[in-house]
Amino acid sequence: MNNPTEPIMAKEKGKSLRPFLILWSGQAISLFGSQMVQFALIWWLTQETGSATILAVASLVGLLPQVILGPFVGVLVDRWSRRWVMFTADSVIALASLVLAYLFWAGTAEVWQVFALLFIRALGGAFHWPAMQASTPLMVPEEQLTRIQGLNQMLQGGLSIVAAPLGAVLISVLTMPALLGIDVFTALFAIIPLLFIPVPQPKKVETAAGEETTKPSFWADLQTGIRYAASWPAMLMLMLMAMLVNFLLTPLAALQPLLVTEYFLGDAIHLGVLEASFGVGILAGGILLSIWGGFQRRIHTTLIGLAGLGIGILLMGLVPATMFWLAVVGGLLSGVMISLTNGPVMAIMQSAVDSSMQGRVFTLLNSAATAMAPLSLMIAGPFADAFGVRLWFILGGVLTTVVALTGFVNRPLLAVEDGRTSEAETVPVLLETAVQPE
Repeated sequence: MNNPTEPIMAKEKGKSLRPFLILWSGQAISLFGSQMVQFALIWWLTQETGSATILAVASLVGLLPQVILGPFVGVLVDRWSRRWVMFTADSVIALASLVLAYLFWAGTAEVWQVFALLFIRALGGAFHWPAMQASTPLMVPEEQLTRIQGLNQMLQGGLSIVAAPLGAVLISVLTMPALLGIDVFTALFAIIPLLFIPVPQPKKVETAAGEETTKPSFWADLQTGIRYAASWPAMLMLMLMAMLVNFLLTPLAALQPLLVTEYFLGDAIHLGVLEASFGVGILAGGILLSIWGGFQRRIHTTLIGLAGLGIGILLMGLVPATMFWLAVVGGLLSGVMISLTNGPVMAIMQSAVDSSMQGRVFTLLNSAATAMAPLSLMIAGPFADAFGVRLWFILGGVLTTVVALTGFVNRPLLAVEDGRTSEAETVPVLLETAVQPE
């Protein structure tokens, strides 16, 4: 087990965490502003149209870039400078927010223009996320990767607690141009450090004779990435687990309001408390992970977290209608376990996947998991109408726990951190030089 007293600023082979933490802090500030503005835009659409279809389309616009473009984006992230991918993604999003702020100021903003900004934000995120995740293991000592992912989970939990309520407050005191201006201002904290802090690039590939190979085509890179993941049984298992869990649990957020109103006979305050419990749990789990670091075998932490997540969801479905506070406990437990599940998975991929392949593998995993969201939402709605909301929570909790327990008897999955053992059979043996700073 990792030493909890080990300083987070430790160095490994000359790596210092300071440059990474500067970049991470800037990105965190930018994400905070983006989340507030995202809430404001969705609220504006709600007030302006009052249409559930419009809100559904807004959600779909935010998913499409990840689902459809993800694998192709991953190839570009691996081919291009990851530093400038992040810089361009942040800059384009900030520019789009600035243009929409002007349109609101001029009184000419329309629904389709808000959709356009939501799409640009999702597209920018589709580029930025894999670039940041693929750059992390090149800037962070390997033994600190799980703790860094703990920080990411803390950030997500904190944002889910603070961003929406603060956005609601700001809507009442600021105009939409001012709110969009906050997004532009916070984006500068992410953009400016990228001008000065170098981000290492993956290792250059050479032939056995020491000559640099000819750069393959885009499609060859895409096929190589797919073959790389497809020939790795443990990675395929991770993708399958992510798809199954996303299918089971994605609808829960949409079904929670009905669980509160129809079963617990609660109101908006009860719903807010239940949703906040997840955020508090994610934050607490992120703090725990960043201090503890998880078990030495990261996959054990993930599987225990996934089993605990299933138990928390099951508790929410089984709790008596008169014991709403116990459902809140289930939400809190689920939030903690979300951090313990997701954080180690990313650390595993950052340490086990070849640095030149990470953009492609990350986006393949994310696209496969995200693609389950529209399908599960289409099925869960009619299912809940026919059999009740609680049954989806119960089945989701039980099956998620079963998925986790099967992982403990899957030997390839348990050995995922040992690397891709079949790589030599599918990819030519190449020599690699040291990591090149940009």
